Amino acid sequence: MLDIVAIENPTSQELFASYTLTGSEMKSSAWWQKWDAAVLLFMGMWFPTCLGQATPSPKQQGEKLKFRLAGYPRKHNEGRVEIFYKGEWGTICDDDFTLENARVLCRHMGFVGATAWSHSAKYGPGTGKIWLDNVQCSGSEKSIELCRSRGWGNSDCTHDEDAGVICKDERLPGFVDSNIIEMQVDDNRLEEIRLRPLVDGTAKRMPITEGIVEVKYKDGWAQICDLGWSPKNSRVICGMMGFPHERKVNKNLYKTYVDQQQVRYRIHSVACTGNEVHLSVCPMEFAKANTSIPCEGGRPAMVSCVPGPQFTQVNGKRKRPKITATVRLKGGWRLGEGRVEVLKNNEWGTVCDDRWNLQSASVVCRELGFGSAKEALTGARMGQGMGPIHMNEVQCLGQEKSLWNCPFKNITSENCQHVEDASVRCNVPYMGFEKMMRLTGGRTHSEGRVELLISEGNGTDGWGVICGDGWTTREAMVVCRQLGLGYAKSGLRETWYWDSSNVTDMVMSGVKCMGDEMTLNDCQRHKVVSCRKAGTRFAAGVICSETASDLILHAPLVEQTVYIEDRPLHMLYCAAEEDCLSKSAAKANWPYGHRRLLRFSSQIHNIGRADFRPKAGRHSWVWHECHRHYHSMNIFTHYDLLSVNGTKVADGHKASFCLEDTDCQEGVSKRYECANFGEQGITVGCWDVYRHDIDCQWIDITDVKPGNYILQVVINPNYEVAESDFTNNAMKCNCKYDGHRIWLHKCHLGDAFSEEAEKKFEKYPGQLNNQIIS
Repeated sequence: MLDIVAIENPTSQELFASYTLTGSEMKSSAWWQKWDAAVLLFMGMWFPTCLGQATPSPKQQGEKLKFRLAGYPRKHNEGRVEIFYKGEWGTICDDDFTLENARVLCRHMGFVGATAWSHSAKYGPGTGKIWLDNVQCSGSEKSIELCRSRGWGNSDCTHDEDAGVICKDERLPGFVDSNIIEMQVDDNRLEEIRLRPLVDGTAKRMPITEGIVEVKYKDGWAQICDLGWSPKNSRVICGMMGFPHERKVNKNLYKTYVDQQQVRYRIHSVACTGNEVHLSVCPMEFAKANTSIPCEGGRPAMVSCVPGPQFTQVNGKRKRPKITATVRLKGGWRLGEGRVEVLKNNEWGTVCDDRWNLQSASVVCRELGFGSAKEALTGARMGQGMGPIHMNEVQCLGQEKSLWNCPFKNITSENCQHVEDASVRCNVPYMGFEKMMRLTGGRTHSEGRVELLISEGNGTDGWGVICGDGWTTREAMVVCRQLGLGYAKSGLRETWYWDSSNVTDMVMSGVKCMGDEMTLNDCQRHKVVSCRKAGTRFAAGVICSETASDLILHAPLVEQTVYIEDRPLHMLYCAAEEDCLSKSAAKANWPYGHRRLLRFSSQIHNIGRADFRPKAGRHSWVWHECHRHYHSMNIFTHYDLLSVNGTKVADGHKASFCLEDTDCQEGVSKRYECANFGEQGITVGCWDVYRHDIDCQWIDITDVKPGNYILQVVINPNYEVAESDFTNNAMKCNCKYDGHRIWLHKCHLGDAFSEEAEKKFEKYPGQLNNQIIS
């Protein structure tokens, strides 16, 4: 047997020592062939491709490798392997490829291992460089750099030999860069597609729903021949433009306009099935340069699309639609993106990312009134959900009306966790909202004073500022979304920014937003501008961020830990000092007597994509000597006991001591521990527990009569700290109190049930008369 070992700058002794021949091999004729090979190698004539050199390490050159799975169609854990090296994405040739190679590559992309590999460009040929060839790994290497190969960029392959891998669908603990399934378009084929309106005035109305289909070509735009054009082709175009459906176009209306246009045909004979997410995936023919009549008897292809409810104009104004769907998106900052949640038995739950792909994601997008999916995301890329996981291994074809019409498997806790929640990014219509607003004076492009573009009536436009009175994080959320800058980190009522624009006119005041509006114009505001503090210093400003936290209460724990304690007054001096008792406690005969407390534990999770940090810096935290801790927020949680009509009958509150990581998911490390004036916060993937037996973790119900109530817990009630989703900050429970004991049932987050179920919850039997049910 002949073993070949690569040795840098070998001596003759080292070279010949690197060959070990068995006795049987010396007796065979093959021995002489191997001896010849050794001589050739010694003479410097052996080619390094056969020797199998170790891959030169990019780390020596300060190069950081990136890896991704690509191709179409595919699942999230499979695809063509692409490597980013020297500023360019490239592929790997399938020559000598093995399962061991696949194992190393799958670990690069966050999977625990590989189950198979593919050859001959199964996921379609790539573009650019073929970075590696004749790769040979043992399977235990920490990086593909440590495997043998021809060396970077040295290959005799074509892209028809691109290698692919199928990874084991299990993520490495703590791996952050989850895989994105996206449509990677061959830039040499189709770069950009648009609809060009022809009728006067339609170009100024947004969104553009109808026009000639044009593709970017060289230094301009080219058209597509409409011979054989079908509604299925139009469906694909509309999906790319952000619209759920296509409709028949009146070609006669455009005949005059088309005949007057100069036409340059680039594509003809398009044959889409209608379920593609991009035109480049459809079979088509490109017009040949030497063709005298490229579209004889035809015209440029035209498409008309049906906008979704959120983009439909009534009398020139957009109206906020009331959508009663069985699917929704949560946790995303752009319109049309987020974690996919579906409604089952009146309860919202998530979708597991096993076999999640662009076809299933597109069904979700179209169902919600958007276009086809731009990206299908796995690994809880938009944050983890809470509660049930309703669906697994969803396999849509693409034409289904709802995700529930697609084949899927029911979920069990053994085969899916919330770290595998599926998400989407949908194509949405271009609305030009970002042109109506700008930020000025900031240190970066994502912060500054907010300025609005206002029509001055004489045909000119001017800029104005917004009054900072009452300006909060929720209004800032809308601004950051409108500008495409993510979430709001802060909403500023005073802006000490450099005045770079000299804009002084106050053009808007009294702005009140829910936080999920598309634009600031969709929020409530004063009809006539009225501002207590004039001057640009008191104009509204924002600081935007690409990520945000998202706090959520673990409702079952509240239900499981609730009880009543009659606590002696002499043990409540510290609690009284921190205002944790009801007003009647001040009239009690201290230190004699007691207070009746409704107690429970709270477990508060951060399921967002950024750590939850107190708004105030540690320099302004307040030391409380009685309990010997720092308060980093005035109010962290509200506890309320409500009557049937929503009247508060008792309340409590929780200042944030100590805001810290009590425990974390597997693979996530604690970062915050507030002991000894340590940092306070909650890390992504961790939770803070306030036990039922600590001070102020209660509602003082001493003055509450027996009856049926609603217990409500609200985290971050004043929106002091930015979160990606404020709708899940409240938790509600049905509460039954008989004067001696207390029961909670149906504890749930404020957005966990359907509207119908929530209405039934608020009118459960016995609550109407506020009396005990026998």
